[in-house]
Amino acid sequence: MITWFGRTKPEHPLADTEKVEELIARLPANDSAQALGEIAGWLELMNRADDLKVEYRFKNLDLLDAASRNHERALLLEYLATPRQKKTHEHRLWTGAYGFWRELGEGYHRCLRQYEKGAGGAAAKASLPIFIGRALRALRQQLRWALLRYETAETRVWSDLAILYQFAETKGFVDEAIAVYPGSSGSGTVKQELLKALMLSASATDSLPPVGQDIAARIVAHFSKLFVIAKEPDEGVTHWIDLAAPKAPVRLVKNPPSSPTVRYIGAGSGLRELEQLRAHIAYTRGLPEGLDLNGRLDDELVLALLKHLEQDWAGKTQARRFERRKVATRVTVVPGLKEIIEALEFANNDSLDFTHQQAAESWIVEDMSEGGYGAVIPSVAGDWVEVGSVIGVEGETFRDWRVGVVRRVTRNEQQQQRVGVQLLTQTGTLIKLRRPVGSGSKAAPGALQPAVLISSKPEVQQEIDVVVKKGMFAGEENIEMLLGDETYLLRQQDTVERGSDYDLVRLKVTRVFR
Repeated sequence: MITWFGRTKPEHPLADTEKVEELIARLPANDSAQALGEIAGWLELMNRADDLKVEYRFKNLDLLDAASRNHERALLLEYLATPRQKKTHEHRLWTGAYGFWRELGEGYHRCLRQYEKGAGGAAAKASLPIFIGRALRALRQQLRWALLRYETAETRVWSDLAILYQFAETKGFVDEAIAVYPGSSGSGTVKQELLKALMLSASATDSLPPVGQDIAARIVAHFSKLFVIAKEPDEGVTHWIDLAAPKAPVRLVKNPPSSPTVRYIGAGSGLRELEQLRAHIAYTRGLPEGLDLNGRLDDELVLALLKHLEQDWAGKTQARRFERRKVATRVTVVPGLKEIIEALEFANNDSLDFTHQQAAESWIVEDMSEGGYGAVIPSVAGDWVEVGSVIGVEGETFRDWRVGVVRRVTRNEQQQQRVGVQLLTQTGTLIKLRRPVGSGSKAAPGALQPAVLISSKPEVQQEIDVVVKKGMFAGEENIEMLLGDETYLLRQQDTVERGSDYDLVRLKVTRVFR
């Protein structure tokens, strides 16, 4: 426990450390959302108490902060491990985490405000870097959870980040090494805590799935010592912010307004180190010592994520393969491979009405190209849409079902969502796959499994792409495909992409039976 302040008898009911310890002892061990909710409730009471002395406020904040650590980690892991959640469950997990970080950050910010009013004396003054470092970290976590939901961070988050950093600049300790939390992993500087938030925001997480966002946040934290923030443009800066008009970092495509409160930020030498990290993982198929990715060792996922970060940290934007044009039309969308297969089965049965499917939604397309769509999503879609989701699309001007993948998600302050969808094919074709008789598989030979062909009509010695149920034919070398009256013998070549409920696999046609 932190004991910078002197020991005096508490006079405020919320200053009673024994009551806080009793609350901590009663926290549910196996329900992290409830535990964080109870901690947040106590923090809220403390934040409303204007007459609570700063020494007791900080002491109990520290107790509750420490008690939350395991619950916060467990809740994040649960949130990331369930890509398709019921809305009510997702809401409970998200609000539990976000509410906790909001109240915790406000608590540390209140310690600073009390010091500014003359409370706490020399002990509070010595602890100012700790107050600010922890408040900045809590604000970064609020930003992180907003991004996990593809939401725009609250204006308050950017304002508080700017206020705290400007205070530290004025006092001259932005570069001072501080133990934000006990232990080596909790050390850093005020500058690093700010840059972790700014560089995470500058890393285009709206095009990453939640697990990818978590990896990005950890990599940003790992390289934060190398990031730069300056009052003038310098080597390695790619974005800018204005501390007097706080908002998310803006890419440096033209000079910002001339102002003493403008700050330029960027990865600095972190970009070069990031490139070396990607080379290390590609060569060794392992992580270097000291890099914690929460146990995730999927080389291809990490390498793809690093390539994404290299582009953003270099200040580049990905060029579109196809020119987009403005449109205004509606499309019917079904989420997930199972629903796509059901829609194709209806189409094969000559049904013209697919909208009776409970999972179907109506989206408004704002722009489109040969390669995809930009669409507005109704609020009812919020319980499943995320980057990497596979969808079926049927439009007003075409009757064929098309297969696409959600590549980008954003949500504004009015909770309106916009998505970018990449089309995998202009026409999806329902097929049946099976293990060849005598393949040696433990599964029953000849059992037919539905899948979606997204390539043109297959020919011998050609490669085709097929969307199949996740892990459907793991380890199988040869597969038979039934399409119309023809049977094709296929050989697996590669897995192009993995989603939460599907694999996009590439196969080679070796023989056709007509």
